Formats: sequence, C-alpha cells, structure tokens
Amino acid sequence: MRMILWLCVALSVFACATGELPAQPLEDVNYLMPAPPTLPSFIPWILAQQRHYYEQEGLKVTFQTVKGGVDVAVQVGVGNAPVGGGIGETTIITRPQGIPSKVVAVLGGGAFTQLVVHPDEGITGPKDLKGKTVTVLAYEDTSYYSLLGMLASVGLTKNDLDIQAAGPAGIWQVFAAGKAQAMASTVNWALDARNAGAKIKIYRSDLFFPSMAQSIIASDAMIRQRPELVRKLVRATLRGLNDVMKEGGAVVPDYVAAVPAMKGKEDFVREVIDLYNEYTYSGQKVLGAMDPQRLKTVQDFYVAQKIVPKESPLDDLYTNQFVQ
Repeated sequence: MRMILWLCVALSVFACATGELPAQPLEDVNYLMPAPPTLPSFIPWILAQQRHYYEQEGLKVTFQTVKGGVDVAVQVGVGNAPVGGGIGETTIITRPQGIPSKVVAVLGGGAFTQLVVHPDEGITGPKDLKGKTVTVLAYEDTSYYSLLGMLASVGLTKNDLDIQAAGPAGIWQVFAAGKAQAMASTVNWALDARNAGAKIKIYRSDLFFPSMAQSIIASDAMIRQRPELVRKLVRATLRGLNDVMKEGGAVVPDYVAAVPAMKGKEDFVREVIDLYNEYTYSGQKVLGAMDPQRLKTVQDFYVAQKIVPKESPLDDLYTNQFVQ
C-alpha cells in the first residue's frame, strides 16, 4: 500500500513538473446548423473545428443539420441543442411564435444575402427589378425577406416582378441559364452561377435594406443556466471567423483538410472567402456584436409587411453579453 501511495505521489509530482496533467474529458455538445456545415458559407465554423478551438474550450462539438435557421431556433428553444446557427434576424420570426431563444452573436457587419444580377441586363440596383424574374431560395427564407426589403426601399413590392422560389440548386441554376435576370443569394451561389458560364455583378443588399449576417442562437434557459458553455461556443466560433478575416485565403488548406470534397476547388474557396470578407464579415466595431438599431429597423419592416404578427421587445431577440 505504501508503495502504491508513493508511486501516485511521484507521478503527480512529475506531472506538475512537466506540465503534462491528465487530459480532462471533453463535454459533448450538439451544434445545430441550418444547412450542411461543409458548405463554403460555414467556413468559420469548420475552421474552428479543424483548428481545435472548440476542443481548447473543453468541448467536443458535433454539427447536426436541420431544416433552416427557423428550425434551428425552434429546436434550440425547446432544449434539443445548446446552440445553433441562423441569421441575425431569425429570432424576429420565432419569438412571436413563443420560441424562447435569442441571437448571442452575429458573424459580421454585412449581410448574408446579396443582390446578384447579369451585368448586361441594365440592372443597377433594386429599382431596375420591375418586370424582371428574380430567384430566391424559398418564400419562407431570409433571402426572400431581404429581397422584399430591397424592393420596399425603392417603392416596389413583390407584385412588381416575378419572384421564383427555386431551392438551393435552382436559385443559381435558373439564373445561370438566363431564365432569371437576378437572384437574392449568397456569394458562393453567385460564384456557382459564374462558373456555370454566367456573367455576374454583385450589389450589396445592405445598401438598400439592413438584413444581417449569420448568427449563433441559444435558448433563454441555456443563457440563464449555462452561460459559460454559451460563451465557450461563441468564443471558439468567433476565433474561426477572426482567422478567416485576418488570414483570408491562407485558411484554405485547413478548410480543405476538413472538407475533402473541396480538394481541387481551392481557387473557388479563396474567392468565396474574399467575397464574404468584403460583403459579409467586415464592419463590426466589436466582433460578433448585434447592432440593436439595425435589428429594430429590420423588425419594423417585418411587422409592416406582416411577415410577423407583432413586434417583440429587442432584449428578447438578442444579447451581446457573450461578445463583450
């Protein structure tokens, strides 16, 4: 018995001296994503995973895909996962439905959805969309609501043009085939259209309507009961975003290592990163912080357009406590 005790003490002393303490078990965490996380639009998350930022916070994160940002907010709200991904304005839609979740970080000061047009169509902004065909992802998606906001900024409505909900492939394929003159889409779909032979020009949607970037969403209960877990997830994800913003194309090898299907498409990924850095990620004084005035403007529009039945107190829609 004395020998065993002596060995235990000796091992403890050696561990302290070398700094090699036994590894603590990682906490398993499910992180809900609105679309497959391997898509180029989720590079900050994949980078945080690949560079072990979640592990360094003591977490073993597993990404799970659900049906869009609204579904993320609903499932997070009922406790099926501690956090998930959406758009900055997602909780404007879900809170009036009684879903107790908030945005806890916004990944960029720009918008996730942009206006993409054929340059030879004479379209210089939303004002020129009258009578045109424009594709969106779905009619209950922020790409559609963002388009409605852009139209309203120039006195147009959905009745002034033909808006087609074409799905994740059709949104750019219909545009690339010349069957639509514009699309409200992400920049990676814009590049997909260009690579299919279409000429493209991108207009910043937030010059016309202040829609927002991607976000991290957590439930009221999780924010109240396990704030440190939320903080760890936000901190690790924002580290991934910060790397993308600072390193640009230099992160491509790590991304491709995590997503082997993108091997051979490195140039495409670099372009995607450059465009997201230009149109979406930049512009925040505090990385991850929600702009409450911007949120209010978007909510006022959603209420006016009857996208949601009533407005919610802004404090019910977001918190910046995890990014300060």
